[in-house]
Amino acid sequence: MAKKRIGILTSGGDCAGLNAAIRAAVYRADLLGWEVYGIIDGTAGLLCDPLEYKVLTPSMLDTNVMRMGGTILGTTNKGNPFAYPMPDGTIKDRTQEIIDGFKTLGIEAVIGIGGDGSFAILRKLAMQGGIRMVGIPKTIDNDIGETESSIGFDTAVAVATEALDRLQPTAASHDRVMVLEVMGRDAGHIALTAGIAGGADVILIPEIPYNMASISKKIAQVKEGGRNFALVVVSEAVKTLDGEPAQMRFSDGQLRYGGIGHYVGDQIFRATGSETRVTVLGHVQRGSPPTYNDRLIASAFGVRAVDLIAENKFDRMVAWKNREVVDVPIEAAIAAYQAVDVNSSLVHTARALGISLGDEA
Repeated sequence: MAKKRIGILTSGGDCAGLNAAIRAAVYRADLLGWEVYGIIDGTAGLLCDPLEYKVLTPSMLDTNVMRMGGTILGTTNKGNPFAYPMPDGTIKDRTQEIIDGFKTLGIEAVIGIGGDGSFAILRKLAMQGGIRMVGIPKTIDNDIGETESSIGFDTAVAVATEALDRLQPTAASHDRVMVLEVMGRDAGHIALTAGIAGGADVILIPEIPYNMASISKKIAQVKEGGRNFALVVVSEAVKTLDGEPAQMRFSDGQLRYGGIGHYVGDQIFRATGSETRVTVLGHVQRGSPPTYNDRLIASAFGVRAVDLIAENKFDRMVAWKNREVVDVPIEAAIAAYQAVDVNSSLVHTARALGISLGDEA
């Protein structure tokens, strides 16, 4: 009798913990007597001729894989298959090629590991092609709805917190204000969480508008209290004082975030006269070995995703709620975008610790 064959792919930006999820899914599937086909570079692997994939077995995925950042399958956050840019400059719908690729490989169900953007595309593709799909949430921004945590967030926060730990001594040595720019496409979860954990004096997130009077007042209070340095954390999605996003247009025509840290640093210098230095973490937050928590959640997600397939429960996303793994409709997870709640306990904690969020009078 032929073995049940399932597929797995990673889509969107990379992050720490993806390999732990892949490994867990393969181990669980193997116990059920199933084969797992890993699709290379997300759905892009199914647009190649020949198709690009690899058969995954437990012997290929020892415990060292859990310690590796990135994804052994590769990923892409370009080329929407519903409007795929072709070499001649035209746009083409290539979704049928992907659907045919799944059918050619004999894949009966697929596990998609991605963020809200990837899920929206994968879900539409699955519905169009009659593909049975289960989702695993991953994003360092932690902005997917219906789950308290996504793969990659914990590691990104740990990296940002360590950066603050390393910036503090040099800030104190040179009487400086250190500005740390962290990732956060539209949400300030990394900045807020790492800022509290790393002892920041000012945390700027896109959900809370800021003013320089508030920041200047906080830095003055720090100095009046006898400390010669200050730490400022700013999310990349924070806007300028004019309400404009800090973005750069690259040669490929795409706009990407960049520059808000230097902008804020210059504004602080202008307003306070304090010597400032800026550090932009960028993709450093996506790399490094995953924390224990990302390995743990990724492993639990991978196992549960396979179990959902065994239970014939599809169009579902695994999620972490109340210290356990549950499953929710993918549609609901996409719809419930999770920005920072300005009335949340973490925002209250920051304010109660005397951290300025830039909006105080």
